[in-house]
Formats: sequence, structure tokens, C-alpha cells
Amino acid sequence: MSDTTEDQGRAGDGTRAVRAGLPEPVRHEPTLPGPVFAAHFHLPGEVTGPYAYGRDDNPTWTLLERAVGELEAPGRDDVETLVFASGMAAISSVLFSQLRAGDAVVLPSDGYQVLPLVRAQLEAYGIEVRTAATGGDAQLEVLDGARLLWIESPSNPGLDVCDIRRLVEAAHAQGTLVAVDNTLATPLGQRPLELGADFSVASGTKQLTGHGDVLLGYVAGRDAAAMAAVRRWRKIVGAISGPMEAWLAHRSIATLQLRVDRQNATARAVAEALRQRPEVADLRYPGLPDDPSHKIASQQMRRYGCVVSFTLPTRTRAERFLEALRLVEDATSFGGVRSTAERRRRWGGDAVPEGFIRMSVGAEDPEDLIADVLRALDESAE
Repeated sequence: MSDTTEDQGRAGDGTRAVRAGLPEPVRHEPTLPGPVFAAHFHLPGEVTGPYAYGRDDNPTWTLLERAVGELEAPGRDDVETLVFASGMAAISSVLFSQLRAGDAVVLPSDGYQVLPLVRAQLEAYGIEVRTAATGGDAQLEVLDGARLLWIESPSNPGLDVCDIRRLVEAAHAQGTLVAVDNTLATPLGQRPLELGADFSVASGTKQLTGHGDVLLGYVAGRDAAAMAAVRRWRKIVGAISGPMEAWLAHRSIATLQLRVDRQNATARAVAEALRQRPEVADLRYPGLPDDPSHKIASQQMRRYGCVVSFTLPTRTRAERFLEALRLVEDATSFGGVRSTAERRRRWGGDAVPEGFIRMSVGAEDPEDLIADVLRALDESAE
């Protein structure tokens, strides 16, 4: 292990985020080199070295992949990270590179709303798909003989949490691989590889980059052969990040700890304010001491995320509430510095009530944001 790797393992989250993936300093060169725009590279003679063709590798990806790896697995040099064009590209790369016809995979029944589309495609390829809820570690009940277990904890949008260590132990005991969608937690909130998972997968579109202007995904993994298959899938499909997007993502990671801490603290304050309102039902935030997921979350998470979910009595009330908000944009996605909220049922893919709201808390002043939310609740009641 190099001195640099040891330093990464000892550093605090802020120091690590600010310096993640930076190359050694070179006199008169920028601290973070600009994006490398290249479809091909000079390659006389035999094919050697890391960069030959733009679909295979790019120096800008390399720095970003190193940065993400330092966050997902600080102090370790046996973890490989690969970046993708989007979170779904990253998710697909693991599923379709590790599974074959006749295999079984366990997915969360309450996960990201695109997973039903993934299920249909997997089944079309002759792969058995089993589903169970995240809460209560219910996926253990359908795990027997599966090739891959896919965990989403906290789940999106319901914010349930499972005991990742417990599920990993049961899966590995029978030779099952485990992938964890770490999008909602970010590497500063949870490190799935340290909890035993084989893959940590995330949409970097969300809080990792945090400005709502980049589509990105990544896969970090411990097993060289498994990651080689993921890399091969990326090459075959061509699901690659543009160099500009990769550079913007790397630049954004420098402020990750500042954004995460601010947004997490404000999310907790917003949740505390919402719990006082009689019209708010099924309030969920893992950081609340009385949240059903808090006990397990506190054992495996270091931060609880920026998303709060709750239900208003009717669809009409929820739509009036969203329309009345002034500091919160009615938009999908989450994790950005500007707060967003939406009525998730409008997409049709989530098994949630008509009045269910997923709110992503941004970096606004907590007092202003809470005042806006409470005012919108008052106005929407009229």
C-alpha cells in the first residue's frame, strides 16, 4: 500500500473529497487538468498503454474513477471503479454482465421505478427475477440459489433500509453476488464495499455531482474478474461518459462533503417540522430517531441523506402544495443544491399513494426552506 493510499484512508471526508483523484502536481499545470476530447490517440506500432480509442478509456475518466474509488473505498488499492453515461447504464452493466439465461436475480420490489422495465428485459433473456421489499430484510426470503442480489438501501422513494451486512453474509454463504445501489446515501453516507458488497453502484447524476447538470453513473467493485466483465459490457454497449461530463463531475466532488452535510442537516430539520403537521402522514427520514429504519440505518450509515418522503391526504392537496412552493422546484431527480419535490405517482411506476411526495432538500438556508414548506402547506389547505 502506497503512502498516498494510507493518507486517503486516514483523511477526513472533506479533505478526501477536495483532493480525490487529483494527479501529482506539475509546475505550471492546473490542479485538475481539463477534459480530454479525443476519439483516438496517437498509437504507432504495437498497441500498448492505457489510451488507444475513446470508447475504451480516457484520461478524464481515469481521474474521476480514481476520485470515486477513493470515496467508496478509502485506503484500499484493490477496488476498481468504472464511470458510465448514466446511473441506469451503470446498473445495466452489472446486471447484464453478471447474469446468464437460467440464472436467478433478486431485485427490490420497492426500488427505483425503472426496475420493472429492467425486469422485463431480464426475463426476456431467460433470467428468473424474484422481488421482495427492502424493509424487514425481506429479500432473504427469496434469495435461495440466486446468482445476484440487488439491494437498494435506502430505497427510492420510500426510504426503507435493510441490514446490508446481514444480507451480504447470507448471500455469500451460498455463492451469491451482492450489488448495492448507493445513490441515495452517496459514499459519504454509506460504503457498501466496506459492508461486504461485491459492487457499489450509483447514479452520479444525483447528490454526488449535485448541480442537476450532469448525467453520470459508476460501478465500484472488489473482484477483478467481475469488474472485467463490467468493463467489457461498457465497451460492447458504448455506454460511456462524455469527457466534459466526467470533468464536471470531478470538479463537483470537491464540494461533496460541504453539500452533503448542509443538505442532510436541513433535511432533518424539514422532517422535524413536517412531523408537527396533522395533514402529513407516513413521514419517512432515516435520520429521525423514531423512523422505522433508524436503528439499522444508524448501524451502517454515517449520514442519512437529503431526501424526505411523506403523504398528503389527496392528489389535489399534493398538487396544490407543490404549486404553492416558491423555493422548491417541482421536478424529478434528487440531490441537487436547489430543493425539488414531486408527486411520485404521476410517473406511474411507484406503488405509493396519490398524495405521496418525495422531497429533495437542497442547500438553501434551513429557516427559509422550512418557512416555504409550512406556508405552502397552509395555502394548500384552503
